[in-house]
Amino acid sequence: MSSSYSPLVRKAVSNLGFDLLNPMQEEMLKVSKKARQIQLFSPTGSGKTAAFLLPLLQRPLDEKSGVKALVVVPSRELALQIEQVFKSMGSGLKVSTCYGGHKVKTEKNNLLEAPFLVIGTPGRINYHLDKGTIVPATIEVLILDEYDKSFEFGFEKDISAILRHIPTPEQLILTSATKSATVPDFVKIQNPVVLDYSSDEKPAGLEIKVVRAPDKDKLSLLSRLLSEIEAGLTLVFCNHREAVERISQLLEEGGISHDTYHGGYEQSQRERALIKFRNGSNPILVTTDLASRGLDIAGVKHIIHYQLANSESVFVHRNGRTARMESEGTVWILLSSEEKIPAYLPEYSEATTLSGSQTEPQIAEFATLYFGAGKKDKIGKVDIVGLLIQKGGLLKEEIGLINILDYEAFVAVPAAKIRTVVARLANEKIKNKKTKIEISN
Repeated sequence: MSSSYSPLVRKAVSNLGFDLLNPMQEEMLKVSKKARQIQLFSPTGSGKTAAFLLPLLQRPLDEKSGVKALVVVPSRELALQIEQVFKSMGSGLKVSTCYGGHKVKTEKNNLLEAPFLVIGTPGRINYHLDKGTIVPATIEVLILDEYDKSFEFGFEKDISAILRHIPTPEQLILTSATKSATVPDFVKIQNPVVLDYSSDEKPAGLEIKVVRAPDKDKLSLLSRLLSEIEAGLTLVFCNHREAVERISQLLEEGGISHDTYHGGYEQSQRERALIKFRNGSNPILVTTDLASRGLDIAGVKHIIHYQLANSESVFVHRNGRTARMESEGTVWILLSSEEKIPAYLPEYSEATTLSGSQTEPQIAEFATLYFGAGKKDKIGKVDIVGLLIQKGGLLKEEIGLINILDYEAFVAVPAAKIRTVVARLANEKIKNKKTKIEISN
């Protein structure tokens, strides 16, 4: 690690567990020292979040209070992911998130003592700027992460308002996974330094297969495929919410453990679906393209295109959920007897034939335990692990992923033991307080 970087940057890199920075991260640290405007094109999973956060730690830290950096993102999930990465850096600098579905009162309390960094969705950030709970005059760096998705989701008006509040930041950074993304005139980007790390090449560890149904019925084909493929985290992509719900009903009737994810759900429902998917409680997630961008989910083994992507860029983004960081993954394209291979996939004309040997659907190894207390109740991972070992009867290695939100927490535990654990913890306290502990719905 270069000694030219600030102590905070070197500490952050160490805390993130990086042996070396990748070329994109190195170049961002270099150009951000002088460039006023930067456009970064890089696929999800390439370390892009660290690439735009690390330069914040090499900026001079003055005594003047106020928010120094603002990251605007298209989704609540992405805001929470970026917050987690920043906290993992261990800089000691305060960070807050603001997004729809989050309690405004909680956000205002968090902003009373201005954090160094605020991350949020366009509408909620604009609200705080209007109310004066975020003071724009102190903001030095404005980052529009996945800016093309923000515009695609209809946030142009809010982002335009944010830029009126912060018309001339010392530094403006725009990031996108899509090089073809256009920038509206009101952003006033002029001669930016462009860092292009996008690639049209298929990752080395990615295998693409076409499976064709003997008739128009792709639902039964999907059921067969899920019973035959190797166990692992699996994303099933559809173009519409209605298709997600229809497929979910089929899988439920077939006894296949899964969950659903789309923009029609409340934030709490979406958070729970992602938590259970990440921790393996529901290893199959049926989703719209809402999950094709901005979500950092490690270890996805299979991508299934139940419905064909509307464009090549959407196809690529869907596939980008797997075979990341030199790992391996398989993409399955499901076609009915009448569907044709899309023009952007001319090389995949030969269909794969399923073996026909039906097996039992994969059974989730983990189930999710719900705690009715979280960060605002001063609950930490150490408290939860201690309780599960001392009172719940679990071994440390049996405890899976732990997610602690503001007022609740979720823990992956062995599915075969979860009812026993709940019974053992029925009358127990955590941090000397009686807390609801149950199987997460």
